[in-house]
Amino acid sequence: MSTRKVFLVGDGRVGSTFANDLLQNVKIDELIISDVVKKVPEGDALDLEDLAPFVGQCKIRAGEYADAKDADIAVITAGAARKPGETRLDLVDKNVKILKSIIPPIVESGFKGIFVVSANPVDILTTLTQKLSGFPKNRVIGTGTSLDTARLRVALSHKTGINVNQIDAYVLGEHGDTSFENFDEALIAHKPIKSYEELNQATLDELETEVRQKGGKIIANKGATFYGVAMCLTQIVKAIFENQSRVMALSAPMEGEYGINNLYLGNPCVINANGIADVIELHLSDEEKAKMKYSAQKMQEVLNGINL
Repeated sequence: MSTRKVFLVGDGRVGSTFANDLLQNVKIDELIISDVVKKVPEGDALDLEDLAPFVGQCKIRAGEYADAKDADIAVITAGAARKPGETRLDLVDKNVKILKSIIPPIVESGFKGIFVVSANPVDILTTLTQKLSGFPKNRVIGTGTSLDTARLRVALSHKTGINVNQIDAYVLGEHGDTSFENFDEALIAHKPIKSYEELNQATLDELETEVRQKGGKIIANKGATFYGVAMCLTQIVKAIFENQSRVMALSAPMEGEYGINNLYLGNPCVINANGIADVIELHLSDEEKAKMKYSAQKMQEVLNGINL
């Protein structure tokens, strides 16, 4: 019988929260945790194994990059965290250096699974993970705008009083300042979003600002965001192991969609056992197409300044 093994790099607040969510939501056989601070994953492994009587048995231990050899999925949460007042793009130099110290040794271990990246700026780091690893693009995934999309659906639910699970709306583009809401095609309870009187253009503009600024507000109040993105990671891993063909807004490899090529950008994707099975090109309005291309342009400008 094959085993389900996850290799986690980064045991900070996102990584440890993800490990906890993972064990409670996905049946896996082994979880290896690696971090530059060696005692932290050792302590977390001891702490997390106490879940076994409630969620089932799983082998959990601290490890090194060599332990990724036979893992199915490598989840990368390691990186400098965004501080109050910083943008995600402010983290580029620091987190590219960290990424370059992680991906090559994982590949050298013999790892042949799927990379899942959540460190910021996630679209940049996902693009670089694919380049550094040389892996097929379907086997490198970033959390992209999955968190932004969750925040948008929560905000729309608060505004309309309709259950969040009845809202079909996405945030597209960069997981950052050039993101935008796909309002033109959004549905609430199967009705176009703009058919709701309470959702006039001024209100939608306010919601867009609220969603974009929510991460910064959380960071200003408690120092970091981690619950939402940890659950996004958990759902990606679950979709892979259970071959769900689930649609999520992730850092997707653009190969001509919207006229964009050779970078990852937030967009709905189909996720299954092969990783990214399909990138869904939405029928965007001309205005939204322009926003998507602008976001891609900004990401490409950053990538052009990075030497691998």
